[in-house]
Amino acid sequence: MIHIDRTDLSGNAHTWALVLAGGEGMRLRDLTRHVYGEDRPKQYAVLTGGKSLLRQTLDRFGLSIPARRTVVVTMAGQGAYLSAELRLLSPVPHVLEQPKDRGTAAAILLAAHWIRMRDPDAVIVVTPSDHFVENDAAFMARIGEVIEVADRRREQMVLLGAQPTEPETDYGWMELGAKQPGLGGTVLHRVDRFVEKPDAATARMLFEAGALWNTFVFGARAGALTDMGRECLPSLHERLAGLDRFLSTEHERWAIAQAYEFAPRASFSRALLEQCPDKLVAMRLSEVSWCDLGTSRRVLRKLGELGVKPDWLTTLPHAG
Repeated sequence: MIHIDRTDLSGNAHTWALVLAGGEGMRLRDLTRHVYGEDRPKQYAVLTGGKSLLRQTLDRFGLSIPARRTVVVTMAGQGAYLSAELRLLSPVPHVLEQPKDRGTAAAILLAAHWIRMRDPDAVIVVTPSDHFVENDAAFMARIGEVIEVADRRREQMVLLGAQPTEPETDYGWMELGAKQPGLGGTVLHRVDRFVEKPDAATARMLFEAGALWNTFVFGARAGALTDMGRECLPSLHERLAGLDRFLSTEHERWAIAQAYEFAPRASFSRALLEQCPDKLVAMRLSEVSWCDLGTSRRVLRKLGELGVKPDWLTTLPHAG
């Protein structure tokens, strides 16, 4: 049997990483303010190790995808934080700055248009920058599978789902349908329904039915993403599609500002994933410990599991 190393994606010239790093981290604001004495967005905070969450994410994806095909989407006003994170990296990834917060749909679809213009055959893996992953190599092996499937399923999006441990209302949920043909030993499922941040009763029902948490890590062809944007958010798509003649020119920043000025605000999960389940397939994240560190409760729980006690923990109110 020939062993395929799915952690090494550097040889695939059309594989891109899209790192979402533009959030304000409001749910974690009290904790990051305690740690830093300022309103630092969570992706630039060191919470579970010796590096910020963003640097951990970049290092993880850098195992498989080179910086020249990595795009960090950030927000105006975060430049100083981002520069501090990137100054020790060589080469550095591309940085795509949004002038305003128009939601995750605009962030992802702007980058999809930006990448597609440079590489019409691009296959993109999208990741937030506030996750804990215990085994980076094993995780990137799963990412290799996601990319491989997304490359072949040209019009679909491959969502990476995690096995839930509780009926969490702060995550998106994927209700699984029939198994789909995969590659090798990869098991795929049709997504019968996607529910973003359900109420408690719905979360309990999904938990008991065997649904998966959405990690918000997914892969798709750049063209599939922009096509879904055109179908689900036509007004946003029209504004972003008009950028193509300005991207990579001296007018790029101005054109993005114009496009964002009256662009609609939209959640990628609600506007696309909930509305187009027929475009989705799910893959289970197995053999990897994963956690979204979006809330103080999850950060403190993960520190307890790791047996890590940073200095700031001793002065945290109610830390015990």
